[in-house]
Amino acid sequence: MSRLIEKIKAKASADIKRIVLPEGDEKRTVQAAAILKKEGLAEPVLIGVPSAVNETAASVGADITGIEIIDPAASDKASSYADTLYELRKAKGVTPEDAVKLVADPMYFGIMMIKCGDADGLVSGAVHTTGDMLRPALQIIKTKPEMKVVSSSFLMDCPNPDLGEDGLLVYADCVVMPCPTAEELAYIAVATADTAKRLCGFTEPRVAMLSFSTKGSAKHDLVSKVQEAVAKAHELAPDLLLDGEMQFDAALVPEIGQSKAPGSPVAGRANILVFPDLQAGNIGYKITQRIGGAECFAVLQGLNAPCNDLSRGCSVEDIVNTVAMTAVQAQDS
Repeated sequence: MSRLIEKIKAKASADIKRIVLPEGDEKRTVQAAAILKKEGLAEPVLIGVPSAVNETAASVGADITGIEIIDPAASDKASSYADTLYELRKAKGVTPEDAVKLVADPMYFGIMMIKCGDADGLVSGAVHTTGDMLRPALQIIKTKPEMKVVSSSFLMDCPNPDLGEDGLLVYADCVVMPCPTAEELAYIAVATADTAKRLCGFTEPRVAMLSFSTKGSAKHDLVSKVQEAVAKAHELAPDLLLDGEMQFDAALVPEIGQSKAPGSPVAGRANILVFPDLQAGNIGYKITQRIGGAECFAVLQGLNAPCNDLSRGCSVEDIVNTVAMTAVQAQDS
């Protein structure tokens, strides 16, 4: 087990949170719920028809004794959730009838549980797409008041202890924002520093805003965008150690950082890397994973309450780990 995940699980078990799993009759999800309950990592809630969920559990040998199963169609909360959803969305054209239909959907029901204080977070993606979850989350939970965008962080547990924080690095954004503006990049940087504190335990986040240029070594509109993002991030979080623009090696290698960005509080010792766009971020994390041998764990950030997405090819272990991370995010929400 990754040392990072060990720490996250220990933190999750110290303050157990109620996490909704809207894909409640999916085999891997049911198996994960049984593990989460047994190991005391979270209080999982499975959304689905009880007979179907129990049948799935029996088919995979999962003991889900004591785990709550909620059928939206039979729930005594469905009516109040529909009323709340209607009030939230009527200005967008949602009718009372629409709200009733939406709440019958497990994903919307799970999001409404969080909105109404009946759950602390949600994890999906074994069956649904990212958009299936993000759409209702953005409509209902919305972003944090101080945060304008939802983005992702990848927690990279690298075998080389000289990198980042004893081998731990945090990359962003690698999943959500295809081509962020300078302002959006700044918000991503600030959110990622917060994620690094909460999940990785970084006491001193050091953020490098990446580019193909270091401190003006190249002139281009793409470089200018990162420079603008640096200035905006300093406005948003004046006390955050953040610098850029800089190249990947200048961010991580001390001698190169000292040479290319002398006097920088971040160059050569960054533990957080913010990529200029999704292409770079997605490619970067996969190179680090496949060639660098890093273990990687993804979370979403910026929402008012934690909701996280899985790959549809996820393993049972992936679900357990993601729920544990979601629970830790919920502890500080």
